[in-house]
Amino acid sequence: MKYIILTLILISSSICLTAGRYAGDFMAIGAGVRSLGMGGAFASVADDCSAIYWNSAGIAQMEKAQVSAMHAFLYNGLASYDNYAYCQPLPNNVTIGINITRLTVDDIPHFDETWLNGTNVDERINDSAAHLPGVPDSNFKSTDNLYQFAFAKKIHYDANMGWLFFEVPFEFSFGGSVKYIKREVYDHIGDGTGFDFGLHIKTDMGVIFDYEDFGDINFGLAFQDLAGTNINWDTATQHSDEVLFNTKVGLSLDQPIPALKSRLVLAYDHDYVYEGTNHYGLEWEYNQKASLRLGYYNKNLSCGASVQVYGVDLDYALITNPVGITNRLGLRFDF
Repeated sequence: MKYIILTLILISSSICLTAGRYAGDFMAIGAGVRSLGMGGAFASVADDCSAIYWNSAGIAQMEKAQVSAMHAFLYNGLASYDNYAYCQPLPNNVTIGINITRLTVDDIPHFDETWLNGTNVDERINDSAAHLPGVPDSNFKSTDNLYQFAFAKKIHYDANMGWLFFEVPFEFSFGGSVKYIKREVYDHIGDGTGFDFGLHIKTDMGVIFDYEDFGDINFGLAFQDLAGTNINWDTATQHSDEVLFNTKVGLSLDQPIPALKSRLVLAYDHDYVYEGTNHYGLEWEYNQKASLRLGYYNKNLSCGASVQVYGVDLDYALITNPVGITNRLGLRFDF
């Protein structure tokens, strides 16, 4: 099974694939721990550093600077996945951020078959000396790196709806990110630059329905890899892979529960790339000190939890997938 999993990883990283289908699949693994605990339904929630990945407009919601780090154990330990992010609010409701994501597969066996040159199939079948020994001649590693710089701006607008003599408050956030992708497989390097754009809208249902116990409703829209992102390789053929454009739409309800010192978040996302994927997420937070999460997407279940210790949020998420269970560990610190 380990060799099958390793083969799948190598296929997804191979430089000879047709453009599009696998070129940017390492980025589809997702950033952050909290967001994956909610099944990736985060485009409309998008209120921490991982928003740089899910919906860059969301970082404009942040009122404090934040540093986050994540490590994930993938494919029964055959690969490691790391994510680091920093967001800094600035004056005039502007926020900037940087996100770094890396997928690494170590100790990939390399078999040098050049010594078989000059033999034919029959000779290799009948002569044991010409058989592949099953022992690799060397090992190499594959790394996929994603660097993103994001910018977002928040605008408050009170819309006069023309009835009942009241105005409905809206918060519009616009954001974008520039991404640089660098992939290394054996002795070849491929890189490319892409762009994301996001929109986030929040309004208070308590004002709309004149009932102060109602919470906020959020809408998120993200365009990832606008016009496609090309990864160009340093091979003799100058092969190029295309990362396909994706539209991500999300809707969420953020409902405070004062009697329990809690808040409940219900979220839904839809990705339009490939055949489309639905994401469902739930988060229950108690007194801003601890959280529990559930999620579902593409026949995969996820769950997670957070606890705040000395001002640092410690995050954990468990995600099921066809090749096993993925564990994610992370931390977030606001200052």
